Amino acid sequence: MTAEHYLGLTGARTMPTTALQLTQRAVNDLVELQAMGVVYGPAGSGKTFAWQTAVATVDVPVCAVQFPSRPSMLRVAQVLLGRLSGRIPKGSRFALSDELLDLLSERPRLVVVDEAQWLNRDCIEYVRHLHDDPATKFALLLVGGNGCWEVLEREAMLRSRLFRRVAFAPMSADAVLRVIPNYHQLYTGVDPELLLLIDDVFAHGYFREWATFTHTAQHVCEDRDTPLDEAITRAVFALHDGGADAGR
Repeated sequence: MTAEHYLGLTGARTMPTTALQLTQRAVNDLVELQAMGVVYGPAGSGKTFAWQTAVATVDVPVCAVQFPSRPSMLRVAQVLLGRLSGRIPKGSRFALSDELLDLLSERPRLVVVDEAQWLNRDCIEYVRHLHDDPATKFALLLVGGNGCWEVLEREAMLRSRLFRRVAFAPMSADAVLRVIPNYHQLYTGVDPELLLLIDDVFAHGYFREWATFTHTAQHVCEDRDTPLDEAITRAVFALHDGGADAGR
């Protein structure tokens, strides 16, 4: 699995933010100990890029899955078994669970459940049961957006087993000034006040919005054959409905 910048943004660099480094450490620890962990935070804060970057370095097979909102336990079993076996699974939840336990006991793995906040209590308990079975050999990483931790922390049996927990948040203004000049060559030498304007009006500390702005600004700069300045910045704002909640 290869991490890609939002919108396939070219020229963007991987920034060694604290959250990205913590995610890498958490994933390594989970794989080593076959433990459970969670990475969570608001949409657009860099979680997906961070966990995909982290899992690309592990030396075990990675199974990444995402379920529809409030799936049944049968649906969870079907999706997991389908992804692990490469076939369309059929049968009852109990029969599929036996197959899952056999597969998950064969060799060490990392299972990533994205959008974990969509799981209901029964499904959370089901995934925990698979992980807790003495025969299985997999690390479990739960990844979720808005409301993820609020969902997971209500389940005491799960919460007590979470060995690593990494919380993402929007970048502060100081972080923007440290990170963004190195994020893309578009921002090399740009006035810090202009960066703060972009963040205040458009990006609000979110990497996804910075990628969106950068993607559009690159094209405007190329069309006008000029580096990023306030006139181009405001043209980008206009292309995104004035920047209000752009890219969200």
